[in-house]
Amino acid sequence: MKHILSILMAMLVSLVTVAQENPAQEKPDAVFMGNSITQNWRHFHPGYFSENNFIGKGIGGEVTAQMLIRFRKDVIRLQPKVVVIFAGTNDIAQNQGYVTHRQIMDNISSMADLARFHGIKVILCSVLPAGEYVWRPDEFNEMVRPAVAIERLNRMIEEYARENNCRYVDFWTPMSDGKGAMKKDLSSDGVHPFPDAYFDMEALLTPVIKELCEP
Repeated sequence: MKHILSILMAMLVSLVTVAQENPAQEKPDAVFMGNSITQNWRHFHPGYFSENNFIGKGIGGEVTAQMLIRFRKDVIRLQPKVVVIFAGTNDIAQNQGYVTHRQIMDNISSMADLARFHGIKVILCSVLPAGEYVWRPDEFNEMVRPAVAIERLNRMIEEYARENNCRYVDFWTPMSDGKGAMKKDLSSDGVHPFPDAYFDMEALLTPVIKELCEP
């Protein structure tokens, strides 16, 4: 009998401990999965996230394979209504080595499939325009041709969204200089937007999130 009581007491203590470590929290309306562009967004516009019940999960330098690894922890476990997947430019830049467009798209679609399986609505964002990656040598940019590679990837992302009940938000078109690079007044390095540029991005994205959050 004492043994049974000891077991029950231990279980009770365990449950109380778990409850204390995981207090009830409001589920986020949206989680933003991305790289340094998303990380900067949260840094530059913290009120946009806190006031709208959004959570930013951007990590600088990450490629889509790394995001897929942490997707369950950083998105699924939070049980948001919507996930905003904003990824791909670091893959084109080959931050973790060469990958094909198909491999990039497989990672993005796997994140989207995971989300939809768990009842989370998906927004896929276009990769922002970039004519070159300033942290890469000229030879790399001439070989990879980022502007062309990004346009191709965006077509694949848009096609997947259209065929798989996801929403696609096109940042590329209004932010492109017409040659595939980012407009000079939007970025100092041609990849990462200035703080004010995020206002225009929010104007495109927020209505879509709000629509998907409606019952």
